[in-house]
Amino acid sequence: MNVQHEVSLLVEEIQRLGNKNADGKMCVKFGVLFNDDRCANIFEALVGTLRAAKRKKIVTFEGELLLQGVHDNVDITLLQA
Repeated sequence: MNVQHEVSLLVEEIQRLGNKNADGKMCVKFGVLFNDDRCANIFEALVGTLRAAKRKKIVTFEGELLLQGVHDNVDITLLQA
């Protein structure tokens, strides 16, 4: 699977699992995304896909690397759909 395809799948999953924040942007907690069964089946390396999407300015989140458990409450915000 190529990176662009995985990023587009990530956008779909954020839209499916997320809620609109105060700015009207879709937002989802890392823990929700990480623990979702469908996401687990789609993404071999969710963290890598998130980092690629952040580099492309499609999503934003605090920090560089998200770890399960430690960063479960970190918001991932969709900047563009």
